[in-house]
Amino acid sequence: MKTGKKLMTGNEAVARGAYEAGLRFASAYPGTPSTEILENLVQYKDSLYCEWAPNEKVAVEAAIGASMAGVRSMAAMKHVGLNVAADPLFTFAYTGVTGGCVIVSADDPGMHSSQNEQDNRHYAEAAKVMMLEPSDSQEAKDFMKLGLALSEKFDTPVLLRMTTRVCHSKGLVALEDPVYVPVVEYAKKTEKYVAIPANARKLREKLSRRIDAMTKYSNKAEINVAEYNSPETGVVSSGVAYQYAREVFGEGASYLKLGLTWPLPVELIEVFASKVKKLYVVEELDPYLENRLKMAGVKCTGKKVMPEWGELNTDVVRKAVFGTEAENINFEARAVPRPPALCAGCPHRGLFVVLSKMKNLIITGDIGCYTLAAAPPLSAMDSCFCMGGSISTGHGAAKALKQAGIKRKVVSVIGDSTFFHSGVGSLMDVIYNKGNSVSVILDNRITAMTGRQENPGTGFTLMGDRTREVDIAALCAALGIRREDLYTVNPLRLDDVRSALEDALKKDRPTVIITRWPCVLKKFAEEDAKEFDLKGKARAVDEKKCRMCGICGKIGCPAIHTSDRVKIDRESCTGCAVCEQVCPFSAIGEVTE
Repeated sequence: MKTGKKLMTGNEAVARGAYEAGLRFASAYPGTPSTEILENLVQYKDSLYCEWAPNEKVAVEAAIGASMAGVRSMAAMKHVGLNVAADPLFTFAYTGVTGGCVIVSADDPGMHSSQNEQDNRHYAEAAKVMMLEPSDSQEAKDFMKLGLALSEKFDTPVLLRMTTRVCHSKGLVALEDPVYVPVVEYAKKTEKYVAIPANARKLREKLSRRIDAMTKYSNKAEINVAEYNSPETGVVSSGVAYQYAREVFGEGASYLKLGLTWPLPVELIEVFASKVKKLYVVEELDPYLENRLKMAGVKCTGKKVMPEWGELNTDVVRKAVFGTEAENINFEARAVPRPPALCAGCPHRGLFVVLSKMKNLIITGDIGCYTLAAAPPLSAMDSCFCMGGSISTGHGAAKALKQAGIKRKVVSVIGDSTFFHSGVGSLMDVIYNKGNSVSVILDNRITAMTGRQENPGTGFTLMGDRTREVDIAALCAALGIRREDLYTVNPLRLDDVRSALEDALKKDRPTVIITRWPCVLKKFAEEDAKEFDLKGKARAVDEKKCRMCGICGKIGCPAIHTSDRVKIDRESCTGCAVCEQVCPFSAIGEVTE
């Protein structure tokens, strides 16, 4: 593998660091902004193994198993994924490691692609695991390597906390040759790894001593760097927020850049604070550093001037501290708004076109491309909380409505990958507790929203190997859904979708509808070509028949344009024919030229 320097995103750099550090095992569930870590790690598959897990809890547990077996391992996820993985993480902090193990949490300040912007730095303190925060791509690589080494040095899992800007921005990264790390010979260690109460109490005592050792290291760690310039102003920061602060304050301030932020190097901070007259804490999201500094008696200014939520940038920091704004170029041309929408030819559109016309329904939604159906013109979704939550939320709503004597039915929609992630248990809850909600599983044959990654239902692994494909219908039947209550439909055939929904809604017991058609952006496998007719012909509007009623515009297809007349962009149209089916005047048909 070539050495030298290369322009890399933070995610690419994390993958490179794992490879250079002799990692042997990696598992993840795709989630923006973390997805590209394993997508880049798979290029090194000749020397390591990596996989997509059904969810983040499974990913961390698999990484724990690999560590127990004596190899260096990692698990990667976006910030909300760590909520799912918290259960094994907290106990892993007690047991410690054999092979080094790093858990990557990619936070999303500003909620660019997330339902919240929780600050996962709190997890390090709550779980009592060491935490590293890189501020650029070079550090992302270096800290990944350091994290594995520190994991073994202190017998602890290490949390590598990334943020969207570090994950996706690029910087020059120095490449090095990988090191060979021998496998630790397995030895049975029941007192270490069997966390029953009797053992856990002893492990908790060891954890306390481990924290003391990690704290001493933190105060001397080379990645906690003090830069002394002006004694008038000092800045304590970490991660990408340091880059913003450094650009805004320039040489007019001294800096303490923290790369290791739990355990916090309080002694180092106190020394730094004593050498400046005024101390600012620049950090995104919660006052994590600020509160801990104040608890230690260090006077500082943070969220009194800095925003407590949202993503920082140089303009935000400059205005917060100095009350000034940078001079920006005023462009005459204004940006044309382009709200997110389901792609032209998206297989989800047909389902939501039908649902949008049905009355007296509550439609509980989930995390995926289909969440866009909540927006106009479809407006066919009433809730979205978390992965796998649609079926459980729908079940609770349906039970409450029935108990209150309200005649309103509930339809829950969930994607195939999301169903595998955490929807199976939710459907089990509906069946076990005799619910009557309709669960619609949108099987578009791929994990689409995060960039079309494989999942247990696609027939392929991250490594590119063919594997057994989970049969969703058989799985639902095994959970207890009756065969007569299980429907599989082509979501682009509106009459079939409508018929299945109407039939399912009549029943006072759990029903499942599977909409099965591949994502239009998917790289089709041989099996897709055999099962689906993927040679759809583009549609066009017959101007003589069109009455400009606007109904075709209500399906939210970006290939349809309406001004003085209705047009369908031939280059964008995939021939899904949903628009043709909703047109009341038969004005839309196949392109005949």
